[in-house]
Amino acid sequence: MSPTPCPSSSVRSAADVNDDIRELWQRSGGQLSPEDEEEYQRLLVEWAAATGGSARSAV
Repeated sequence: MSPTPCPSSSVRSAADVNDDIRELWQRSGGQLSPEDEEEYQRLLVEWAAATGGSARSAV
């Protein structure tokens, strides 16, 4: 068995990830801490995977 789980089995819907992104922004009051920024970047990548797109970091 492969040590890496199949990504398709762990992909949440884009709507679920979007809810988490909205909650993060609401919880942070619009000012992301470094920890929140890490979570936000992770959520963007997860959202892109759920929508079939790609996420890029802000420049």
